[in-house]
Amino acid sequence: MYKKINDFLSDWKSESDSTFKVLSQLTDKSLEAKVSPEGRSAGFLSWHIITSMGEMINKTGLKIKCPDENSPEPVSAKEIADTYKLSSDSMIKEIKNCWSDDTLSEELNMYGEPWKKGFVLKALVNHQIHHRGQITVLMRQAGLTVPGVYGPSREEWGKIGMEPQK
Repeated sequence: MYKKINDFLSDWKSESDSTFKVLSQLTDKSLEAKVSPEGRSAGFLSWHIITSMGEMINKTGLKIKCPDENSPEPVSAKEIADTYKLSSDSMIKEIKNCWSDDTLSEELNMYGEPWKKGFVLKALVNHQIHHRGQITVLMRQAGLTVPGVYGPSREEWGKIGMEPQK
């Protein structure tokens, strides 16, 4: 749970930059990638990250510029990446303008449970990380280069003069 706005903003900057980097590597064709026929596609998961941001944050009383949670995912990877960036920027602006450190301890009813606003932000960060990891697996299956997030990806090792780890 976050207790300081700046701690969240610092984490969000890093995580949202990584998510944008991953989403920016998707192609229109790769949005169809699934692990199995009944699985979620890379396009669905990417759009879910975006719409969940709006759904969760709007439940806190903030109103961010974000597609509705029930809106269908676009068929354009560029549109998904651009929408992610716009939604993220809108959320940051709203949090900076409307909340303080004290706000983070306020409790809300989220999904039938009492959550503090600082916990909502932590859940949002973790949710994004979780689905971003799923997307990178689908990217590999689609033959795309996966960008490094918490360190170099297999393809990036060679660029820094090292052999990829096995």
